[in-house]
Amino acid sequence: MKPETLGFFEKVYEIARLIPYGKVTSYGAIAKYLGAARSARIVGYAMNNSHQNDVPAHRVVNRKGLLTGKHHFEGTNLMQQLLESEGVEVVDNQIQNLDAVYWDPSKALK
Repeated sequence: MKPETLGFFEKVYEIARLIPYGKVTSYGAIAKYLGAARSARIVGYAMNNSHQNDVPAHRVVNRKGLLTGKHHFEGTNLMQQLLESEGVEVVDNQIQNLDAVYWDPSKALK
């Protein structure tokens, strides 16, 4: 990977570590906060590589609240189990009441 990509990943991890317990955000919200609004997919790549960096990647979902990154977690339903252990309701890989548990870094980190 290029050094600038690694630097971007570290910025993504810094934001992800700030997501409060029991809350979720989206790949796009992190990208937008970092000034790279069209880089949601790169944020996803960062989350895929975050498991050894003490990053709560389970709290990052797609803009519709789907657990699109779940196949990067060990076990069949680990992402869902982690979210449910924090009180986030998940049905059919979809966050329920997304508005109630959504954390927007652009609003929270002014």
